[in-house]
Amino acid sequence: MLRDAKYLLAYIAPLSAFLGIYYGGIWSLGAIYVAFGIIPLLELVLPYSKENHKPEGEDSRTKMLFFDILLYLNIPILYILIGYYFTTIQGGGLTSFERVGMTLNVGVLIGTIGINVAHELGHRTTKYEQFMSKLLLLSALYMHFFIEHNRGHHKNVATDEDPASAKSGESIYAFWFRSVTQSYLSAWKLEAQLLKRKGKQVLSTDNQMIWFQIVQLIYLLTVGAIFGWAMIPYAIGIALVGILLLETVNYIEHYGLRRKKLPSGRYENVLPIHSWNSNHELGRIFLYELTRHSDHHYKATRKYQILRHFEESPQLPLGYPASMLLSLIPPLWFAYMNKKVAHFQNMQMA
Repeated sequence: MLRDAKYLLAYIAPLSAFLGIYYGGIWSLGAIYVAFGIIPLLELVLPYSKENHKPEGEDSRTKMLFFDILLYLNIPILYILIGYYFTTIQGGGLTSFERVGMTLNVGVLIGTIGINVAHELGHRTTKYEQFMSKLLLLSALYMHFFIEHNRGHHKNVATDEDPASAKSGESIYAFWFRSVTQSYLSAWKLEAQLLKRKGKQVLSTDNQMIWFQIVQLIYLLTVGAIFGWAMIPYAIGIALVGILLLETVNYIEHYGLRRKKLPSGRYENVLPIHSWNSNHELGRIFLYELTRHSDHHYKATRKYQILRHFEESPQLPLGYPASMLLSLIPPLWFAYMNKKVAHFQNMQMA
């Protein structure tokens, strides 16, 4: 248990975001300094671990409440932080740098302890955890992710049919637009298909996508009513930063990797070779083991605390944060990654 206390380090991210808002000035970027400054630098020198937990201990580890509470606490932390951000912006007296810095700062938290934790909870089977997932996604105005990710991405991952699986040679900026727009449309399509299979009307109160739009609108109106109508663009701004952070993670997780199409016309099953991984310890802690992404796709119901390393899984040469930064410079990303993509494609064909 003492060893698992390392996951408490994940709370450094929201703490740094709070301090960024509190102190302002050059510190306004808060969590940006931690996520894309301190962590990438430390991961260059700190060792990484391929160690897996013993199979016989997985059942008891899965049931440990400690790991669930770590996730649940992110909900009040995130919304308190968002409220503090709105109050500070509303108070005025800030420079343009401070307003932009704080927006990026809080937006990063929406992407990490918001969407990322929502992603983990969205795979749970209990209704209350799924509700928590949607509550976190609300802060990003990205509630359709609950539908598209679970019913679309996990089915179509590592194929051209999946908007969230980047193509080899596709820039991050082209991917952002394609993934955001097509994922949203896909969620509407998937929900409509589900309702039709159940014999229900698409345009009805049974349609989750309709409810998501209503709830998100109510959220924005509530922000305006409580903090002032001028805060609505800021609510959209921090949501957009969180969305782009998510889509950047999607980009590096599946870049160029593709499943074989079988003679039957179906794709091969999802295997540990269809996601990019990183065993860098800090990234694993701060992202609740998201970086062991192959095992997540191999068995989506596995909780984060028991995700495994596979020797055959393609490994990113850098940790997730550093890889995300590298992806923002397409020529460098292509030079670094396209050879690795070709290598894994050749291995599949051999």
